[in-house]
Amino acid sequence: MQPSLSLLVLRTSQIDAMLNLYRTLGLVFTQEQHGTGPIHYSCEFGGTVLEIYPGDEGRAPDRRNGGATSLGFRVQSVNETLSALKLLGTPIITQPKDSQWGRRAVIADPDGRTIEISQTN
Repeated sequence: MQPSLSLLVLRTSQIDAMLNLYRTLGLVFTQEQHGTGPIHYSCEFGGTVLEIYPGDEGRAPDRRNGGATSLGFRVQSVNETLSALKLLGTPIITQPKDSQWGRRAVIADPDGRTIEISQTN
C-alpha cells in the first residue's frame, strides 16, 4: 500500500482569520469537539482531513527555515482567488505568474505559513 496524507492539523490563536482564509480557498469546515477537548474546525478533501485547532499566539518559522510548513491548493482561478484574499488583507509573497505547471502565486496565512495557490492551464 502506498502511504497517503490523511491528517493535517494547523494550530492558531487567530481561528476566525484562519477560517476566513481557508474558506476563501473553497474549503468547507465543520465545527467539532471531541469529549472535553477544544472546539476546533475540520474539513475533508481528497482523502485528507485538515483541522484548525486553537493554539497559543505565535508565528510559523520563515518559509526557508527548518521546521517551516508550506501548503498548496489548486483553485479554479488564481487571479479571482487572490482578489478575494486581498479583501481579507492576506499577504502576497509571490505575485501570480505562469509556469510550465500552470499559473501560481504564494500567500501567507495569518500565522505566516506559506500557501501556494495554483491553477492548471
